[in-house]
Amino acid sequence: MAKRALITGATAGIGKAFARALARQGWNLVIVSRDAVRMDALASELRQQHGIAVDVVAADLTTSAGLATATAAVRDAARPIDLLVNNAGASIAQWFGDTSITDEDWHLDLLVRAPMHLMDAALKTMSARTDVNTNDKGAILNVASVAAFALRGTYSAHKAWLVNLSHWAHFRYKDRGVHVMALCPGFARTEFHQRGKMDTSGIPDWMWLDADRLVADALKDLARKKAISVPSLRYKLLAFLSRNMPSFIVAAVARRGR
Repeated sequence: MAKRALITGATAGIGKAFARALARQGWNLVIVSRDAVRMDALASELRQQHGIAVDVVAADLTTSAGLATATAAVRDAARPIDLLVNNAGASIAQWFGDTSITDEDWHLDLLVRAPMHLMDAALKTMSARTDVNTNDKGAILNVASVAAFALRGTYSAHKAWLVNLSHWAHFRYKDRGVHVMALCPGFARTEFHQRGKMDTSGIPDWMWLDADRLVADALKDLARKKAISVPSLRYKLLAFLSRNMPSFIVAAVARRGR
């Protein structure tokens, strides 16, 4: 029987790359997004190209109702989820202190509260399964960022929280048959920065990653049961330096811009 993956933020960018990559591998999918029109188009494309089942869940994860809808799909014992990809995300073009606190609440709900609820549901549901290999009950892939290792406002803080929780859960739940991995990509060529109205003109070409390539690398790391995945050698090096350089140097680099 084909496995099922639930992907949030699946209609664009890294989420869409995950949907296409898993569909090519024969996974059935549950795709979650606010944009029902784009979800329907993607679902139709993947069904036709790969002959898989694709369920569409229209939900705004920053609302209690939308989060409850997505969480219910994760908990559905009749149609179990084998892989949760917590990918939905966005950023704010201004720095904390200059932003509206209402926008920051929305940001916190999307990047912290939503993945926390979905991860909680997946851990409890997957670890309780008795119909599968006890060493492979399911997996959770949380899309964080290399910004988690830097000092870059609330986006960085939220992603650091997600990496920390994922890293802990990796060790806590591996003996219960559930693998948890944090994915920490760098700049990727997606709609992310345009939607956030962020100026990317100062980012050199060598820092940009291809979304399909980074997803392929992430899935390899997931199969290897890594705790943290940093796609590409250049970002592995940057992540290492960010985590080991003196904090005043990391802060000085962060002051140069987004």
